[in-house]
Amino acid sequence: MSGMGSKQFGLIGYPLSHSFSKKYFEEKFQKLQVTNYRYDTFPLENINQFPALLEREKELLGLSVTIPHKETVIPFLDELDETAKEIGAVNCIKITKGKLKGYNTDAFGFKQSLRPFLDVNHTKALVFGTGGASKAVAYVLKNLNIDVWFVTRTKNENTPNSFTYEKLNEGIISACKLLVNTTPVGMYPNTDYLPLPYSAITSQHLVYDLIYNPAETLFLMKAKEQGALISNGYNMLCFQADEAWKIWNE
Repeated sequence: MSGMGSKQFGLIGYPLSHSFSKKYFEEKFQKLQVTNYRYDTFPLENINQFPALLEREKELLGLSVTIPHKETVIPFLDELDETAKEIGAVNCIKITKGKLKGYNTDAFGFKQSLRPFLDVNHTKALVFGTGGASKAVAYVLKNLNIDVWFVTRTKNENTPNSFTYEKLNEGIISACKLLVNTTPVGMYPNTDYLPLPYSAITSQHLVYDLIYNPAETLFLMKAKEQGALISNGYNMLCFQADEAWKIWNE
């Protein structure tokens, strides 16, 4: 595969200091011994900077998309695959002859990383956040016949089955044995945590944080102290990245 002309891929989002994607893909290129591949990071504070990036980086064949652009990037694309269309969020773009097609590999990554942990207790889920990542998470959970409730900072009339952190109580935490954080709260370099009644978490709970840097957020730490099974988002990152790699090379 090497020696065929440069092949460029990259990541857009803001900020990008937390991301392991560049390291992950550079290690993949080494394993595959493809010296002509590169993966760059493009911190875009505003999605309106996207066309200028494409104009500047003419060799780009594919992009990963992270917060906060998973939804706002969609108007800039020529086409969406069926899953991305249904979810309403994109985290992978394939560029072919100047045409941009959006995909959602977050859903695949989340499903593959979650399945080994699920058991009969996990019939109801609380999903923290309503951004692009939460849409992929909800899509997967609904397909697994798990009831989904969203928790938001402010009341959102456009999101059914949602309530604010103020409304969260021990009864709700007890009833929902799967808790998933899709917000950036607790992501490096910040060390905040979600305001929950953690005392209601038990050993029957599965607590999942899409954040993988740090490996154990305060959200996960507090849940572990209560005996919960915990998982961060690193395996999801790996699964979704491998799926993106397949799409880029099809």
